[in-house]
Amino acid sequence: MEKLTIIGGGAAGLAAAIYAGRAMVNPLVIEGMSPGGQLTTTSEVENYPGFPKAILGVELMMQMREQAARFNTRFQSRSVEKVEKKTEGIEITLSSGDKIMSQSVLVATGAEAKWLGLPSETKLKNKGISGCATCDGFFFKDKVVAVIGGGDTAMEEALFLTKYASQVIIVHRKDSFKASKIMADRVLAHEKIKVEWNKETLEFLGEEKLEGIKLKDTVSGEEKEIAIGGAFVAIGRRPGSSFLEGSGVLLDEQGYIYTTLRAFVEQEDNDFQNKFNREYKYQTNVPGIFAAGDCADHVYRQAAVAAGAGVAAEIEIERFLAEGQTEK
Repeated sequence: MEKLTIIGGGAAGLAAAIYAGRAMVNPLVIEGMSPGGQLTTTSEVENYPGFPKAILGVELMMQMREQAARFNTRFQSRSVEKVEKKTEGIEITLSSGDKIMSQSVLVATGAEAKWLGLPSETKLKNKGISGCATCDGFFFKDKVVAVIGGGDTAMEEALFLTKYASQVIIVHRKDSFKASKIMADRVLAHEKIKVEWNKETLEFLGEEKLEGIKLKDTVSGEEKEIAIGGAFVAIGRRPGSSFLEGSGVLLDEQGYIYTTLRAFVEQEDNDFQNKFNREYKYQTNVPGIFAAGDCADHVYRQAAVAAGAGVAAEIEIERFLAEGQTEK
């Protein structure tokens, strides 16, 4: 029986593992087939505290992993198929069919940006194409950038980018935004933002770096190219929570995990809130299953925030284990 099993090897999971290891909890991290999480897919990271000079995302994650291993964290490079609450603890079924029993589980599987799926997008990802304006917007000072999407995420990305870019072009397939009216109004009123209505992205242009974008008018069929220095795909994010289906853990319509903290901040329904234990802010509605990082956070989406949440969740898990709360 494990004391703590952490599902996910990104910033939240590794930060929790470091604290759990130092507390002699002897955690097991199931890090998946791509250890390190989303930061390993980025280039330079300049906004993570403690690194006055930029550090490669993969290097930052490997240093965190090494630090966790130093405190006797164990790792398995497997994926999780299923999590189920049992009388004796939490049963985790791995893709191999093996099962692990654990007194507590921290889900820290993150979330990934949804992409358009274009070959040119794959080629130029991190070479001018990004899925996170707050992560990478700083690198596009005084450039013309495009934001692809029409929901609240796209509006937020576009407004954020106006701090850096000389112009922001929103590319949207339809003739009106699906974003909330207040966000859409802010975008439409901003002098730096231009909207390309009824436009489909056909191709990103450039060889070694992004140089432009080819668009197709969804009404007339006309095609055109626009010179840009950056592009941000903002068509949504996909939290890594599919393995929780059937577990009883409450998810929102996008798949983000509800914790006590979010339930009491966002929900006014007492019947909903009563499914959560106020004592543990990072616990889900299922006793013993906690969540931290981007799989539960649909707002901030920053590595430093995820790491902090992982630490907070681990401290709660220590208390949970000490108080024998497996059935509370």
